[in-house]
Amino acid sequence: MDQGGCQMSGGGGGESTGPGVITLEDLESFSEEQLSDSGNGSLEDGETMEEENEGRLLHYWQDVARGHQVEVPEDMAEPIQQLTSNNEGRSNRERVPFTLLSRKEKCGELLYERRHYEKGHWACITMREETYEQSICYGFMRIMRYICQQNSLGDYLGMSLPIVTVVRTDESRSVFANDVRVAYYLPAVHQAQPPQPNDSDVVIEIWPATIVYTRPFTGPTNEVTIMNQINTFAEMLDSPEVCVNDSFIVAGYTNPAHSQRQNEIWFLEQR
Repeated sequence: MDQGGCQMSGGGGGESTGPGVITLEDLESFSEEQLSDSGNGSLEDGETMEEENEGRLLHYWQDVARGHQVEVPEDMAEPIQQLTSNNEGRSNRERVPFTLLSRKEKCGELLYERRHYEKGHWACITMREETYEQSICYGFMRIMRYICQQNSLGDYLGMSLPIVTVVRTDESRSVFANDVRVAYYLPAVHQAQPPQPNDSDVVIEIWPATIVYTRPFTGPTNEVTIMNQINTFAEMLDSPEVCVNDSFIVAGYTNPAHSQRQNEIWFLEQR
């Protein structure tokens, strides 16, 4: 796994903690009933029901994102609609494959796991927005376009979890670097021949086999909470010197709008 390589979750929970990130589960949470109730019940001249639903989903997320200082452009209407319609349940989402090597517990509570991730293809984009959360949000929207037909196959590629973000810090682990990389693992059916992105800033990378130390945590993911999690995890490791000390991965599994969202911090073992 590329140590500079590429979460998809972000600040914004019940209380505002900064710009928010729109993810797959956010889109799914906008139910068909809500979709029907959000409009005025009538179609514009020449407008189809599908176009009306696309417009309602887009306007809904524009309203949500605007409250977090993030703008969702008009051309996101179709990707949002595709992710919503293709991911009505959780069973069709692949998990990034790994082998569990060991785990450490204390009083029955999981502290961390050591896992081996195989070599694989990831679609990545590097963002340099004003804030960490904005970089995640705008990066994921561009990854969404790649997943939803803006690729050499012209087809929907399928969703995998977690979406990961690589963050870099200074040596004291107190300040984030400006560059944030967002990455999506290609589902198994596309691993041998990854579809190429139409967006030249989205690149397909082969991440080598990697051993990572992972610690679960719940709640929001913003600069403050992530830095706290990184430093807490470093204190737990028996031999923190075996891990890369300035590059970390945040893995997001569930809706970042949920008060108990599920995330992990990943430390990369030195190669």
